[in-house]
Amino acid sequence: MKRRVAITGVGLVSPFGGDREDFFAHMLAGESCVRHYTTDDKPRPLSMPAVRCDRFDADAVLGKALSSTMDRYAQLGFAAAREAWGDAGFNATDRSEKNDCGVSWGTALGGTLAYERGYRDLWQNGRERVSPLSVVLGMNNAASAHMAIQFGLGNSCLSYTVACSSASAAIGEAYRRIAAGDAEMMLTGGSDDPLCYGVARAWEALRVIAPGDADNSVRACRPFSADRAGLVLGEGAAALVLEEWEHAVKRGATILAELAGYGATSDHSHLVKPDVRGQVRAIEMALADASLAPGDIDYVNAHGTATAEGDPAEIAALRHVFGAAAAGLPVSGTKSMHGHMMGATGAVEAVITVMALQQDALPPTAHVETIDPACTGVRHILGGALRGTGARVALSNSFAFGGSNAVLAIRNDRLPA
Repeated sequence: MKRRVAITGVGLVSPFGGDREDFFAHMLAGESCVRHYTTDDKPRPLSMPAVRCDRFDADAVLGKALSSTMDRYAQLGFAAAREAWGDAGFNATDRSEKNDCGVSWGTALGGTLAYERGYRDLWQNGRERVSPLSVVLGMNNAASAHMAIQFGLGNSCLSYTVACSSASAAIGEAYRRIAAGDAEMMLTGGSDDPLCYGVARAWEALRVIAPGDADNSVRACRPFSADRAGLVLGEGAAALVLEEWEHAVKRGATILAELAGYGATSDHSHLVKPDVRGQVRAIEMALADASLAPGDIDYVNAHGTATAEGDPAEIAALRHVFGAAAAGLPVSGTKSMHGHMMGATGAVEAVITVMALQQDALPPTAHVETIDPACTGVRHILGGALRGTGARVALSNSFAFGGSNAVLAIRNDRLPA
């Protein structure tokens, strides 16, 4: 029999510089943390709208000795994980063995900055050697390994890399381990820093990055809008502590919400073009896993990247699953405000979804005036937060390049089993 899974802690590194309550308040207000950034790289500076956690000082937050052993993505992830661990009622400095708890972490890119520094040292600066820490800084499991080591977590230590679905897949697979009885607790989430020069240039070459300058970058990302122009890259991290329900109750933990279902599918059709059929199957799988019907869903936090093909495909999938009821289904794309944090985004949006259910306040899709006709058929939340709807059950969608789809079903803990 499948065991229930509680969410007992959340953590976030906010681009706004505050805590998660402050971050969510900005989301409800429709305020964007997208800014225009220009680097000093030569011969061609990088200049684009982006989301940076500028106020995050890794040395100050983690201590210089620890932060020096981590690349930027791991620093962000560890800080979010430590906050979630504390939020769940645990002492981050207690390294006693916890063999019933594991780590499941998502990152699309891993330590790209470490590798880029090495390339520059070899080919630009004429050095014969790179830093001896390059491998341990750059490896994709560095963040999860640091968490397991620092918190004494002896169950599985896993890392997931499935492009933009990485964090949602990591959360979903952590959920499955607990539901199946393979672990009592899992520390999970995702982090990424796609803003190093080479990675940002690669995304720019795909021609999916939204244009913007100092005057209009704040509204550069407009999911589902008739005038959308592309996605905005961002760095960030978010973490959740998942726990078997009775285990959480027995230790007196505060249960924030229930992770009730998970769906994961492959489009198996194209590397970059989304397939509605694969997304439909992922949504239906999450609903079935949670023993929910489409009519039970009160809100969808959409993947919504503001790309030409991605947005219509997602709305088409929702129309297919929800049928006539889709017209009244509240949907928002919060990437309009926090950008696309690649492997971290699914975790950030899961935290947003948990808080939306807690506060009965659904954040809007910002900066949108006219919905693209190809994206109609759902209740887009525009112009401000939707409050007091009694929302108790929600989906959080992540649909990635490579056709990897991951959908999380989350319900408020007040909802009976």
